[in-house]
Amino acid sequence: MSDKALDSQFKRMTEGELEPLILKLAVPTIISMLISSVYNMADTYFVGRIGTSATAAVGVAFSLMAMIQAIGFFFGHGSGNFISRAMGRQEYEDANTMASVGFYSAIAGGLLITAVGLVFLQPLAMLLGSTKTILPYACDYMRYILLAAPFMTGSFALNNQLRFQGRATYAMIGITTGGILNMLLDPLFIFGFDMGVAGAAVATMLSQMVGFTILLIMVLKKGIPVKPSYFKFRGYYYKEMFRGGLPSLARQGCGSIATLCLNNVAGAYGDPAIAAVSVVSRITMFAYSALIGYGQGFQPVCGVNYGAERYDRVRKAFWFCVKTSFAIQLALAVLGFIFAEPLVGLLRDDPEVIVIGTRVLRFQCVSFPLSGYVVFCNMMSQTIGMAGKATFLALSRQFLFFVPAIFLLEALFGLAGLEGAQALADLCSFAVSVPIGLSILKTMKHSE
Repeated sequence: MSDKALDSQFKRMTEGELEPLILKLAVPTIISMLISSVYNMADTYFVGRIGTSATAAVGVAFSLMAMIQAIGFFFGHGSGNFISRAMGRQEYEDANTMASVGFYSAIAGGLLITAVGLVFLQPLAMLLGSTKTILPYACDYMRYILLAAPFMTGSFALNNQLRFQGRATYAMIGITTGGILNMLLDPLFIFGFDMGVAGAAVATMLSQMVGFTILLIMVLKKGIPVKPSYFKFRGYYYKEMFRGGLPSLARQGCGSIATLCLNNVAGAYGDPAIAAVSVVSRITMFAYSALIGYGQGFQPVCGVNYGAERYDRVRKAFWFCVKTSFAIQLALAVLGFIFAEPLVGLLRDDPEVIVIGTRVLRFQCVSFPLSGYVVFCNMMSQTIGMAGKATFLALSRQFLFFVPAIFLLEALFGLAGLEGAQALADLCSFAVSVPIGLSILKTMKHSE
């Protein structure tokens, strides 16, 4: 992208009408996130036709995919946050360098995951919550996911860099193409080629490779290009990337740890309990991903305007997103509570799975409307470079509150306590987010 094009983008982000700008950036990211969630649900749906243990295996492997995503988001968000602020300061050379540093580092991280994961495949599957009956399915699935890891981390880095440049539509094309391809390939490989649960993983691997290729083309043609000649192995860039990416690494990485804990505790109640929490995680991820997509439309507006010291626009954008997301989340929560049973049954037609999953989903619907404030507070603090507050907020929902809730509530109330653990964690996370968010907004107001 030329300096002239970057200047035009800077003017658009700092002077354009705020609400339409956010919505224009948010729609492609929401679509991208929903498509990603749909193809994750498609894996669960088609694998669910095989059996309960196979469904549970996908839930176990979800922790691995979350770890891979954590690495990709670390480099993608870390470099993307820096790029948006550099664009706001009109420091385009730094933006160019950081794009290449983030991308090639993400590829290296994915290769390391592949190598270590394949060597320790069975111990890793057991660590992530496999039982003896789930283990063969989990290993079959995870083997191909590990082979796809470099393409996945690279895709996450490119996707987020495009978003933070305000090029969300181009980021959407790569993600949605890969997601749609995944849904088409799932039944072909699972049933047509009779590969079973491994077929779902092969479909995911191939779709990730295609999505990666498309994103790379989009970056080279429409965004800040990633070229080996731009790469600089300097502590300054890694320090800045660490500052911007640590909250994402904490959020995604601790999400994996939380899922690991949940699967292990649920395992005491049998494969149906693991399958139930796996199914509900797919359903809630669908609704939550739309919220994340909306937040990703907010982030480039936040980063560029913060870099340009347009703090009034940052505050206005924050409150607009919080208010509109609350209304939508409330409606989704009501629908989810009412239709919890058929939603769970759609993904796994097992009476025991449906009973457990329905209760888990209804608990989570109670706290869901509050999560918008938490997400936007976390994204704002991360985007403007407040790494400490952003990391704490990222850890709060899925680790600091959720993991203790899993063990404490299960010990006190058994399976019922386990079912309500996420809802309690969400309420606690909201309680700590309110004062943090208000203090950040107050600081910006005094800096004007």
